[in-house]
Amino acid sequence: MTLRLYDTRAAALRDFVPLDPENITMYVCGPTVQSGPHIGHVRAALSFDLLRRWLTHRYGRVTFVRNVTDIDDKTLANATAEEPWWALAYRIEQEFTAAYAAVGILPPTYEPRATASVPQMQEIVATLIDRGHAYPAPDGSGDVYFDVRSWPEYGSLTHQSLDAMEPAEDADPRGKRNPQDFALWKGAKAEEPADAVWRSPWGAGRPGWHIECSAMAKRYLGAEFDIHGGGLDLRFPHHENELAQSTAAGDGFAQYWVHNGLVTVGGQKMSKSLGNFTLAADVLAAHDPQVVRYALAAAHYRSSLDLTESSWAEAEAALGRIRTFLERAERSRGSLSGDGTVTYIPTLPEEFARAMDDDLGVPQALAVLHERVRAGNQAIDEDDGAAAEQALHQVRAMVGVLGLDDVPGGTESEGATASALDALVQTMITQRAQARADKDWAAADRIRDAIAAAGITLEDTPAGTHWSIDG
Repeated sequence: MTLRLYDTRAAALRDFVPLDPENITMYVCGPTVQSGPHIGHVRAALSFDLLRRWLTHRYGRVTFVRNVTDIDDKTLANATAEEPWWALAYRIEQEFTAAYAAVGILPPTYEPRATASVPQMQEIVATLIDRGHAYPAPDGSGDVYFDVRSWPEYGSLTHQSLDAMEPAEDADPRGKRNPQDFALWKGAKAEEPADAVWRSPWGAGRPGWHIECSAMAKRYLGAEFDIHGGGLDLRFPHHENELAQSTAAGDGFAQYWVHNGLVTVGGQKMSKSLGNFTLAADVLAAHDPQVVRYALAAAHYRSSLDLTESSWAEAEAALGRIRTFLERAERSRGSLSGDGTVTYIPTLPEEFARAMDDDLGVPQALAVLHERVRAGNQAIDEDDGAAAEQALHQVRAMVGVLGLDDVPGGTESEGATASALDALVQTMITQRAQARADKDWAAADRIRDAIAAAGITLEDTPAGTHWSIDG
C-alpha cells in the first residue's frame, strides 16, 4: 500500500515519497503564545500527532519539529508591567504543553522558540537582500520587506494572483514598494519593550512573524524537508510567505503542505479575535481527556469540526464500547474454549491500514476498530477463544496507533471517586450473590434492579460478576 496525502500546493492527493525513508522530516507551526489555548488549537496539534504516529508506524523514524512563537505583535500587546512579554510567553507555553499532554499528544523531537533562532533569521534576510528579493525601507525605520513582485511564484501555495491579494498589514506601509510586501525585519519602536530588540545590519529591531518559521525549519530539518503542517487559517499569508521567502533564498523547503480543518461554532471559525472560543482547560475539566481526544479525532483532519455537547456524549459512548471490550476480553482470557492454542502478534487489520494510508482516514479506521470490537464481543459470547484473542490483539494494535491507549487518566479526585464507586458496587454484587445462594430471588432481583437504575450493567461470567457503566 502507498501512503497518500492531500498536498495544498498541488491541490490534490499525492503519493508520499520521502526524501529519506529512514528519517521522515516534519515541521508544524506551533502556538503563538499570547493567550491560553482553545480547543481548536488542540484539534490542530492532534491532527499532526495522528499523522506523526502513522508515519512512525510506516517508516520507523520521524523527526518532528513544532515551534513556539514567543515574540510577536500580539504577545507584546498582551504583556503588562507585572508580567513582561517573555514571562507571559513562558506561562502560556506551559498552558499549551499541558493541554497537549492531557490528550496524549506526543512531545516533539525539537520544540524551538523563535527567540533562540534570531541569527538564523537574519542570515535568510541578508540572503534575500543579496538576491534582490528583499529591501530595507528607505525611510530609515529599520524595517526590511520581501519584494513579492520579485518572485514570480508568489501565490503558488494558495493559488492566488498577486493583484487579487489584500495589502500586508504587518508593518508600516510607508516604506513599501508594493502594498503586498511583507515584513522580514521590524525596526525598533519607542513604545515597545527595550528587551524585545536585537541588533541587526539594518538597525535594531525584531523578526517578522513569517521569517521565524523559515529559519527554525531550516535550522532543525535542513534546507529541504518532507512535510510542513498547520491549520487551514495559516495558508495565507503565513505559509504563502514562508514558502516564498525560503525558496527565493534558494532552499527547497517543504515537499508537501498539509493543513487541518478548523473547529467551528455554528459554522463560524473558532477564534480568539471573534470571541467564540472554548478554552481547552474548560473542556478538559469537564470531560475525560481520552474522550476529548476521540471526539477531536473522529472527523477527518481536513474537515471542519463543529463541536456540540452531543460530540462529547457520542465520543464517550464510542470509547466506552472499546474499553468495555478490552476489559471483557482480558477477563475472559484462559476461560474460553480454544484460548492459548494460537499465538497472535498484535497486527493492524488491512482495512485499517488502507484507511490510514488514504490521506489519514481516521473516521474509516475507527469504523474498522469498532467492527473488530463487535466481532470480539460476539466471539466471547460464542465461547470462541481463538477469535476473541485475535480481536483483542487487533484492537490493542489499533488503539495504540491512534493514541487511545496512552492518554493519562483522570485526576486523583476522579481516581478516588472511581475506587469508591467500585467498592459500593462490589458490595451490592456480594449481597446479590448471597441472596441468590439463599434462593431469595426477590431480593436478588431488587439488588440487580437498583444497580441497573444507576446506569450500571452486570455481566455474570464463570470467573465472577463484573460491572460497567452503560454507554
